[in-house]
Amino acid sequence: MARVSVIIPTYNAEKFIAKTIRSVLNQTYQDFEILIIDDESPDGSVAVCKQFRDDRIRIISQKNRGLPGARNTGIRAAQGEFISFVDADDLWLPEKLAAHVKQLDSRPEVGISFSCSAFIDDDDVRTGLLQKPTRLENITPDYVLCRNPIGNGSAAVLRRQVFDEIAFEDDKHGPVETCYFDERVNHHSADATDVECWLRISIQTDWVMAGIDQPLTLYRIHTGGLSANVMRQLESLEAVIEKTRGYAPAVIARCEHKAKAYHLRYIARRAVTLRDGSLAVSMMNRALGSDWRIALEEPKKTVMTVGAAYLLRLLPKHLYLKMEDLAMQSLLESSSETSAAPKVPPATANPFTQNLPSSEVPSQPL
Repeated sequence: MARVSVIIPTYNAEKFIAKTIRSVLNQTYQDFEILIIDDESPDGSVAVCKQFRDDRIRIISQKNRGLPGARNTGIRAAQGEFISFVDADDLWLPEKLAAHVKQLDSRPEVGISFSCSAFIDDDDVRTGLLQKPTRLENITPDYVLCRNPIGNGSAAVLRRQVFDEIAFEDDKHGPVETCYFDERVNHHSADATDVECWLRISIQTDWVMAGIDQPLTLYRIHTGGLSANVMRQLESLEAVIEKTRGYAPAVIARCEHKAKAYHLRYIARRAVTLRDGSLAVSMMNRALGSDWRIALEEPKKTVMTVGAAYLLRLLPKHLYLKMEDLAMQSLLESSSETSAAPKVPPATANPFTQNLPSSEVPSQPL
């Protein structure tokens, strides 16, 4: 029996799924199984998956249930002591599983091991942005809700015992099933699904979350569609807050406005990256209105976001791009002090939004 179960939910991923599978097969740690959950994908994703001839790969097909439903199916079928997920368009670096297994073996109190992430575009080019939370240890429920240190589902490796402790029964699809991710929160949002699950683990169990200070996950950013998805993102955050309020009202009383402020700032920073000045200014103003204390907790990022948003909104495009180029040149000239950060052309990275914290990861809309 494999020690690690790698679950890959698949839907309309024909363009990327082969690269994702290869990134798992190329791990230096090889004691794993791969469960590909075909969520009734209408494209050729399954045909691509079937081209791989490896006894460790299983393909499970189901009626479309969304990402949390596909993950639940994978967990129920998993045989490993550790369980991990890879979105079908993301990639792992070869040493990822080895690093997580080492951490979990050496620290029995850790239930969730997660890594930092580097962002890539549709052509697998690193954008220069890193998902690196402000803390990798001492992660509290408040921090999970406000900052989401794990960030994306492809970054974490969990003990099977963790899922066993938070399991619940649900009959959403007819027969009563054991579930782990909540399919009723918002099946359109990977981020909401993740945060709700991580938050429930941090509140309802004694397991520790611990991060690895290396970008072992390559998280793919798809451009476009941000403005149209803003309301859906905010509604999804509200859904997570309301569910949590039902069983942990003290957490919500402490963190509701701050969590909204950080999430609004994430949208503002994402808007800056996509050169949408009007949206960036609007979201940043709302963020400070929700809880201005984010400017005290993270003054540099908040001030830079405000400045970039207003410059983008007020300056002619060519002047803003000139300032961006100068800022990027300054960043690259000082890169010898931060050699872990990839050097990228100015066109693919925005110096005003370098090193986004986990809660500011451009991802599928909430």
